[in-house]
Amino acid sequence: MRVLILVDIQNDFLPGGALAVPRGDEVIEPANRIQSSFDRVVATQDWHPRAHGSFASQHPGRKPGEVVELYGLQQVLWPEHCVQETQGAALAGGLTTTAIARVFRKGMDPRVDSYSGFFDNGGKNDSGLAAWLREQGAREVVVCGLALDYCVKFTALDAARLGFRTRLLGDACRAVELSPGDGRRAIEEMQSAGVELVGVSELL
Repeated sequence: MRVLILVDIQNDFLPGGALAVPRGDEVIEPANRIQSSFDRVVATQDWHPRAHGSFASQHPGRKPGEVVELYGLQQVLWPEHCVQETQGAALAGGLTTTAIARVFRKGMDPRVDSYSGFFDNGGKNDSGLAAWLREQGAREVVVCGLALDYCVKFTALDAARLGFRTRLLGDACRAVELSPGDGRRAIEEMQSAGVELVGVSELL
């Protein structure tokens, strides 16, 4: 069984959003087009409490993009984004959601961020995604969404580490690129871990 994982395709990550990924809206069309080629489709959703520790606003004198230590882990500080029950946290309006079997929320613990759709950044809080995939009999996952150099990367790396054949749908990913080249480096890191880079045309 093959499962498509749509990572954080949410309003706040689109142009005009609180943490806009450059050209982030471009992932929606290929993500919609490819869904019918999969046995199951799931989505991850950043779902932060208003006072999440990853928000720069929670660290007086700090700005987005700076790195701090948060409960023993290095943490990039972000603008407030994907706050629970806000429009910014909602899945993108243009995203086809009728085929989505489950939405796995992450980032709810204010003490630790969660880039991966499987675990928080400390590897402690489990979203339940891995167990659900195994219950469905999934052997292969294809990952796409936002942002390539953070949540997509860590979701794909965890999927590969957990033993799923993992592919990255490059056509349907865009990167934040806090530093130029972060997107390219993320792809190289994933490929080194066994993640295969594919395009929409190869999967249709």
